[in-house]
Amino acid sequence: MKNHATIVVSESRQVRTITLNRPERRNALTPEMQSELIAAFEDAASSGCRALVLTGAGDAFCSGLDLAELQSVQKKSFQEHRADAQLIARLFLSLYELPIPTISAVHGPAIAGGTGLATICDFTLASPEAKFGFTEVRIGFVPAFVSAFLTLELGRKQSMDLLLSGRIFGADEAQRIGLVNEVVPREQLAGRTKALAEALLANSPQAMRATKQLLIAQNKEWLSAAVAEATEAGAEARTTSDFREGIAAFLEKRKPAWRG
Repeated sequence: MKNHATIVVSESRQVRTITLNRPERRNALTPEMQSELIAAFEDAASSGCRALVLTGAGDAFCSGLDLAELQSVQKKSFQEHRADAQLIARLFLSLYELPIPTISAVHGPAIAGGTGLATICDFTLASPEAKFGFTEVRIGFVPAFVSAFLTLELGRKQSMDLLLSGRIFGADEAQRIGLVNEVVPREQLAGRTKALAEALLANSPQAMRATKQLLIAQNKEWLSAAVAEATEAGAEARTTSDFREGIAAFLEKRKPAWRG
């Protein structure tokens, strides 16, 4: 396996496991991690593995974008913001369109983009300690990409609740509304994830691939348009005064003073 700076990739019995490996930053997403994940997803798609597990090192699954990386936001041009947004779009799409079954094992917080990664997977298993939330509006940002996938999964009303409130919710609620398949005691999470992956290996890989392609094709036109709109919205959001204030307030550990 190729060595990576921010993720660990391993494989056992045709099950590929990708572990987000920035525990000191709660596995927050940086451009480097996004690029490594995209490469790892693409490699898994072309390899002989038949299922993929996504998990996180340390106490968190993924805390979303690394806000410390965004301190330079005021120095970037709109084209640079668009390139950043396009990278995130490619990350989510590469996971969503992966032709093999995907499983996320969520043992702790999965926030903002972390919730997106966890719930875009075909199967989401979570321990009772797992926390979810689309908190972007709390920092003056727009949950652009996650909104497209969330609307597919939950519909408009439930999506509005989660995206506009920015509230944190637990594993039980996530299961009740359909974002999580199973809630599993933390000490059993790894074992249940392994058992699910092995059950998938018993199925026809050709049939599973064709089934995923069919489901993806049914929403492809709508999702392509939604992601294109999200790319522009994500880039524009990074140029606003509210976003700059939200990032500053977060880093300075104070309440933001919104100007609208």
